[in-house]
Amino acid sequence: MPTVPSSDQKPSVVESPPLSSAAQPAGERALALRIRQQEILAELGVTALRGTPFLELLQETVRLVAEGLEAEFCKVLEYIAAEKRLLLRAGVGWDLGLIGVATVGADMESPSGYALRTGKPVVSNQLENEERFRTPDLLASHGVRRAINVILQGDGAPYGVLEVDSTSEGDFSEKDIAFLQGAANIVGMAIERQRQERTLAAALEHQLVLVKEINHRVKNSLQLVASMLNLRASAHDDPTIRQVLGDASARVGAISRAHDRLYRTTDIGRIELAAYLAEVSRDLTESMPNCSVDFEAAGPAHMATDRAIRLALLVTELVTNAAKHAYGSEGGRISVKLALRDPLTATVSVIDEGVGLPDAFRADRVGGLGMRLINALVEQMDGALRIDRRARGASFTVDVALG
Repeated sequence: MPTVPSSDQKPSVVESPPLSSAAQPAGERALALRIRQQEILAELGVTALRGTPFLELLQETVRLVAEGLEAEFCKVLEYIAAEKRLLLRAGVGWDLGLIGVATVGADMESPSGYALRTGKPVVSNQLENEERFRTPDLLASHGVRRAINVILQGDGAPYGVLEVDSTSEGDFSEKDIAFLQGAANIVGMAIERQRQERTLAAALEHQLVLVKEINHRVKNSLQLVASMLNLRASAHDDPTIRQVLGDASARVGAISRAHDRLYRTTDIGRIELAAYLAEVSRDLTESMPNCSVDFEAAGPAHMATDRAIRLALLVTELVTNAAKHAYGSEGGRISVKLALRDPLTATVSVIDEGVGLPDAFRADRVGGLGMRLINALVEQMDGALRIDRRARGASFTVDVALG
């Protein structure tokens, strides 16, 4: 008699192994492939939106597209108009050393050339029997039996062709064309974005050149004005007139030097203040041989250009006043110091070791042009001016936002 299992025993079950992809029903396998193709298009879209470098995007495209069409080969061919050929710019499956070197014809007798010229997808499922086109040597040498091509088109001229090749039998279908065209559209948007970025960069470079040229010409014009003022000053016997014209020449020269710095820098919107004031101090030393102007900075600081020009004029006035009133014709040492009171505020001091300030001196009650100009510049920069009497000499300190 057959043995009856007890109530606590379970009959043994033999599980069948999962079907391999080759053994899956054709409908299920096709559905899985179409789902994967949609996932690939989504991945490519995200990669493109991230701003991935262009050649990296092309290489990722050929890798994923080859996977999506279960093919051994995929490539991006860039059209080189000067040579009338298509250059292998990115690819998978090809022999080493071919990317960036190998080319195929871009004429109507080539499958990829036909796709480029007409903008229409080209499918060749049996290259050995193909009568419409010749088989490119690149495909023949790798045993390719079928190929599919779609154009890579930005908003301007065509970039080239996206091609998938396989050594296996079978047919590329209309759905495969749709998938490949979807990938090409994503790459096409990236190509157009790259072109727009290049155009924008060229326009910005052109504007930068124009602004630099303007600053260069303004600098030259101001230098001419300063020279004319100096000539007029030297022609007068009246020392008061010579002094007034000399002071005017120094002020025009300070603005000229500011434009000279703008002409030489790559950032026309901001000036590195420490380097700028160091050069202004050297220029002041050369223009006042009886005084040495020393500059000291706690570190670099960047200031908006218009504010930096005003600050340079302010330093010029303070140094000129110190040379004139603290030392006279005897000369002496003047210190210009730059520090950061906080990340947004610069402190600039001009210090002399001269005769000191008169007892009745008050910055807001003087009639001299120099102090009036100093007060006006401080007000324009929304700064704060402090004047300190020292055992020897005086210090003028201004706090101003970097802006």
